[in-house]
Amino acid sequence: MNNVLTAINGIVNTISGFLYDPWVPVFLLAAGLYFTIRTGLIQFRLFGESIRVVMEKPSDENSVSSFGALMVSTASRVGTGNIVGVSTAICVGGYGAVFWMWITALLGGASAFIESTLAQIYKKRDKDGSSYGGPSYYIEAGLKQRWLGVIFAVVLICTYAIGYNMLASYNLQSSFSGFSFYGKSTPIVLGAMLAVLFAICVLGGGKRLTQITGVLVPVMGIIYIVVAIVVVIINAKHIPGVFANIFSDAFDFKAIFGGFAGSAMMQGIKRGLYSNEAGMGSAPNAAATAEVSHPAKQGLVQMLSVFIDTLLICTATALMCLSSGIAPVEELQGAPYVQQAMASTLGAFGPIFIAVSMSLFAFTTLIGNYYYCEGCIKYILKRSPSKAFMTAFRLIATVIVFAGALLSAGIAWDTADLFQAIMVIINIPVIILLGKPALNVLKDYTRQRKDGKNPIFKASNIGLKEETDFWN
Repeated sequence: MNNVLTAINGIVNTISGFLYDPWVPVFLLAAGLYFTIRTGLIQFRLFGESIRVVMEKPSDENSVSSFGALMVSTASRVGTGNIVGVSTAICVGGYGAVFWMWITALLGGASAFIESTLAQIYKKRDKDGSSYGGPSYYIEAGLKQRWLGVIFAVVLICTYAIGYNMLASYNLQSSFSGFSFYGKSTPIVLGAMLAVLFAICVLGGGKRLTQITGVLVPVMGIIYIVVAIVVVIINAKHIPGVFANIFSDAFDFKAIFGGFAGSAMMQGIKRGLYSNEAGMGSAPNAAATAEVSHPAKQGLVQMLSVFIDTLLICTATALMCLSSGIAPVEELQGAPYVQQAMASTLGAFGPIFIAVSMSLFAFTTLIGNYYYCEGCIKYILKRSPSKAFMTAFRLIATVIVFAGALLSAGIAWDTADLFQAIMVIINIPVIILLGKPALNVLKDYTRQRKDGKNPIFKASNIGLKEETDFWN
């Protein structure tokens, strides 16, 4: 069995290495820079506007608000990636990885605006009047290439049901590796418990459980940030040195190009993408569900979500760890480094707090990831699948969750990296090709705001010829 896993990991690692060295970083940074310029530095120019828009309420109280869509996409983003993703980036890539995570978020904010605005433009109307959509839909509507939309939907399912859910399961069980009770059977027990809870929710009967975690996770997220800030304040004397190391390490180009795969740049981009998902085409699925008077509003909201995720939460984790005095080494990557960093400042409370946080974050991430997949299945089949089909899919997804807890760190991360890379390779060229309508929507929005109006969008405002379900 170990030989089979080693062989699979070798194949995955080879393909992933080809995609990341250098295609994915080039795609992400080039697209982010391109859209930053084309939108007139939207991340900075309309940052205040994005905060104003997120507080708007929909005209129909039963519809999904901008804030509601923000919470869905942020819940998908905020999770294990903000803890173990940051830790792994630092331990493998060094201090400079933090800087490249920031760059990925700052530039990625413009890409996030474009892809989420496109999702709003081409969203579909459901039977009950609500909306749905995402990259597969704007690929089909804008490019007239349904086959590519189907391929993207399949890759998204692989990314979330396989790559990300296996990784979330692995990350959760690894957060207990530093406790005395952890043994060879612990991953099996934790994986089985997680799989059972996951199955209860997706097979039915877990509504109350998901409601409880839906309340607990935002609260835990706030508590996590507060605890991280407390640790940073306690270790404030080390912060100037931490920032100095981040910037000096980020521009050590000899080290970066000497070993690109494990460099600060590569690790920062990889883990930044895993955390904020800007440009890979996942958040547009949530963005399409919001009821707004203008597509640009939801683009601004999703741009804000990227900043919340990386510039706030990931930075809190990074500063908390790097100011603790615990050196980031590859052997500690993941939850162990965060736990040791917190233990050095807060004692025994630190590792327990991280384990509890990881448990909640990982569980809700699993559920959120799964529901992205259901929408893609409906797109592929052009209808709601049969009950038997969905039961089989949910059971397979449950087995994958269990299997993830038994994997090694290398296989778990490499599989997630591979699938998210393929999403980027498809989505970035698509939003560049379809960027003109989104840019015209932005111009229409800013023009109406200058006139003192609450922007209301019509497809005719920008000469959009494609038929839409909401804007004609």
